[in-house]
Amino acid sequence: MRLIGAGGRPGGEGPVLTTAWTLPNLVTIVRFLGVPLFVWFITQQRYGAAVTTLVVIGSTDWVDGYLARRLNQVSVVGKWLDPVADRTAMIVVAVTFVVDGIAPAWLVWTIVIPDLILIVNALVLFRGPLHLPVITVGKIRTALLLVGAPLLLLHEVEGFEQEWIFVLAQAMLAVGCFLHLVAFGAYFIAAHRKYRLERAEQQSCPP
Repeated sequence: MRLIGAGGRPGGEGPVLTTAWTLPNLVTIVRFLGVPLFVWFITQQRYGAAVTTLVVIGSTDWVDGYLARRLNQVSVVGKWLDPVADRTAMIVVAVTFVVDGIAPAWLVWTIVIPDLILIVNALVLFRGPLHLPVITVGKIRTALLLVGAPLLLLHEVEGFEQEWIFVLAQAMLAVGCFLHLVAFGAYFIAAHRKYRLERAEQQSCPP
């Protein structure tokens, strides 16, 4: 069983369903619903419950992709809903951590600014969202952030204030943010390559 990569939604394997009502998409919606619940737990300083919610949010990233492959339920909606859920959860969790004083501000800037640049870049080049194949660096990045964030929060729970948990969480988040920048560069270059290819194809076609 593949752990890294199971959460991806491959576009070229098997049929792509047009219906939105699939089991993987329902799991992805659970991830969306878990985000405001996580924020509420943090505002109430119920860090134990917030850790559990964060683990559920992270695990759904693997579960929905695994189900999509296993059940042949890759869908058009799922191909954009899954990464949107990832980005939303990642940004909201990072902002919540920084606002609550759990993590330093660099966590937000490293995650949010590259994503904003990619969004603006896609709007300028393609006049809309751009869906590129998920690269391995991006998968590893997501895995590190989804594990490092609950660990960092676990350090705030009574009885888990050990220094090694804090150091391990910080290290995983730092490496995850570095890979986020690497993935940003790769996606930025891929977007411009795709744009040039499409322009070349348009110019080569007879009027």
